[in-house]
Amino acid sequence: MEADEVELRKLRWRCRRGMRELDQLLERWLDREWRQSPTAQREVFLQLLDTEDDKLWRWFLGHEVSSDVEIAALVDRIRSLPP
Repeated sequence: MEADEVELRKLRWRCRRGMRELDQLLERWLDREWRQSPTAQREVFLQLLDTEDDKLWRWFLGHEVSSDVEIAALVDRIRSLPP
């Protein structure tokens, strides 16, 4: 198996948050954007995956905004992806 595919499988597992809506948002970005994203944006996504679920949920619902500008921009981008 190719190294990229192994990495994607690991990331897909990390996208599983136990809340279907969060899972779908994170996996949608992973499926559509990860491969062509620059390293810096991938690192921001990894930081996003390290965030607690309750914070993620509030950010994705628009109830709060991350104090990290890059994370806030990525959350907006993920929210804007069509289903």
